[in-house]
Amino acid sequence: MSNRIQRVRHEIKRRELEVVKVQHLAPDYVSVTFKGETLHDFVSASYDDHVKFLISDEVRRDFTPRHYDPAARELTIEFALHATGAASDWARQAAPGQVAVIAGPRGSMIIPMDYAWHVLAGDASALPAIRRRLEELPAGAQVQVLVVGAEAAALSFDSAAQVKLERFADDAALLAAIRTMQLQDGEGFFWFAGEAAVAAQVRDAVFVDKGHPREAARISAYWKQGASAHHEDLS
Repeated sequence: MSNRIQRVRHEIKRRELEVVKVQHLAPDYVSVTFKGETLHDFVSASYDDHVKFLISDEVRRDFTPRHYDPAARELTIEFALHATGAASDWARQAAPGQVAVIAGPRGSMIIPMDYAWHVLAGDASALPAIRRRLEELPAGAQVQVLVVGAEAAALSFDSAAQVKLERFADDAALLAAIRTMQLQDGEGFFWFAGEAAVAAQVRDAVFVDKGHPREAARISAYWKQGASAHHEDLS
């Protein structure tokens, strides 16, 4: 199978923005919309993109650009809140009028939409990317979504595609489902993001046990238990 993924680079710019809207979409899940003329040339070409959210000069975290409106110069980022952490603490108190700084994305991995099937899986950290991808996929696309946590239970997953949605109580149940699932026939793409130890087990299940080709998957550790600012591609 040939690699159909297109990788593009973007010029990294530091952008100062103002918070214009805050929505609590689910328990421990907040949507924040930023606005600013510095967004005039902002580009996010893939649901797998990340911007750096600069909480301070020393503290910065990766987040998915959930939605960008070029006409309004507005960028929305969704925050899955943890019990502790600089980004979660900021998002809990976010209010219109506050100033924030972002940088990036530094690049995009553009995944074609015409695969025979798609699998999108992950924990709360993956939900913004999954929700964005579902909104972008066309009618007729076949998608299996596997998500975990209280946030996933409360959020909507809107799509024109044909979606089979499964919600799980914890990572163990999600892993069990991935290990036992039968991948469909035809060329498909498997995407997962979550905690590093869980992502490593998903990688082994998908590539070793199922023999799925690495060029048709993206398995990422968006965070690591006990570590800060961890982001790693395992595929």
